[in-house]
Amino acid sequence: MPHRPVLPHTDPRLRQPANPVTAFDAALKALADDIVDTLRHNQALALTAVHIGVPQQVAVIQLGDATTTRIYVNPRIEWASDDLARSEEGSVSMSGVTEFIERPARVRIAYQDLDGNPQTEEADGLLAVCHQHEIDQLAGIFWTDKLSRLKRDRVLARYRKRA
Repeated sequence: MPHRPVLPHTDPRLRQPANPVTAFDAALKALADDIVDTLRHNQALALTAVHIGVPQQVAVIQLGDATTTRIYVNPRIEWASDDLARSEEGSVSMSGVTEFIERPARVRIAYQDLDGNPQTEEADGLLAVCHQHEIDQLAGIFWTDKLSRLKRDRVLARYRKRA
């Protein structure tokens, strides 16, 4: 499958909540393949269907081993720890700039696999960060929305300077 262009951070579609997936068919599998190819092409850790302009609740995460790709359909956070962790975050839609964001250190998510089977997963560390980051994106929340206004303005200024 071919990789697709990634929407820039200014595209309003990144701010729209994605629609739940209801059809677990060949088209969904093809979309997941395109997201995986786009993720690998951009050397990203995680990517959603929204990033490539498809308003569907599909996220892909690939940490470490390039052959192990996790696909999450209709993911949602079921539980988040009270303890927090600070991690550096960014986006392929705004490449080249990052900032530290504080989020729950551990999460449990519920999702469906590509066949529609319900699944759950507990995560901590970088995987927990990726889950929260991508689930936010599927809800129309861009990572910079988690920053104070001052930090967000600084990130935008750094991005404009790079561009």
